[in-house]
Amino acid sequence: MAPPHLGTVDALARLALAARRIGCELKLRDPSRELRELVAFAGLAEALGVEPGREAEEREEPLGVEEERDLPDRPVP
Repeated sequence: MAPPHLGTVDALARLALAARRIGCELKLRDPSRELRELVAFAGLAEALGVEPGREAEEREEPLGVEEERDLPDRPVP
């Protein structure tokens, strides 16, 4: 896949404007890091519904998952 460029951002901005005119909202779901950075650089992150979130690291577990481990023995009173 080719990397995004300003033409991509322009097309998305025009699509977002057309969607708003008919009462809809455009949100980008899981855009690539490159596209997020380009949209932010153009100052259109809010207009295009791109949240400046963080990406999970490659080995990071999804939220809500905990490692299984043994708990230490408690002293008997």
